[in-house]
Amino acid sequence: MSAAAHGPATLQELLDREAIRDCLLRYCRGIDRCDEQALRSAYWEDATDCHGAWNGSAAGFIDQALTKLRQGGRRVHQIGNVLIELHGDAAAVESSFFALQATAAQPERETFLCGRYADRFERRGGEWRVAARTVIYDWIEERTRPELKQDDAALFGARQPVGTAAPHDAVYALLRAVRGGA
Repeated sequence: MSAAAHGPATLQELLDREAIRDCLLRYCRGIDRCDEQALRSAYWEDATDCHGAWNGSAAGFIDQALTKLRQGGRRVHQIGNVLIELHGDAAAVESSFFALQATAAQPERETFLCGRYADRFERRGGEWRVAARTVIYDWIEERTRPELKQDDAALFGARQPVGTAAPHDAVYALLRAVRGGA
């Protein structure tokens, strides 16, 4: 049962919740930056994912997603309203998401998705990751925006740097600097 139902959370429950949130955010970075390591670190090796048209192994979802994502385009995923119900080494986690996407094949076609990740998280060896995910779609909006066909210099102007795939995105330079060049 959740800590709210039984009184104040223990320090371990707070640490578990933060580890789960961190995992959710690694997934978003992995998708948005085509960062395979971050994406795979969000799932257990034997995890499953029911993700729209994909229903199978999480590894299979990652493989097909990266193939598409590496072709280019723009993506932004945001996580909010995270509800975590801890049950020992398992957790039921519902996370609302907003995703804005445009592919390289149709850069002027924008897709806005809202929904929820219904995740079974498991703690193994002290680490929390997704063991099973079902994506629940609550909203979709598609529209044509001709200005998105412009190159980055024309589209963003002085607003630099512009987000790009790993390892070239500016966040990876920050991570290398903070990690001591590793």
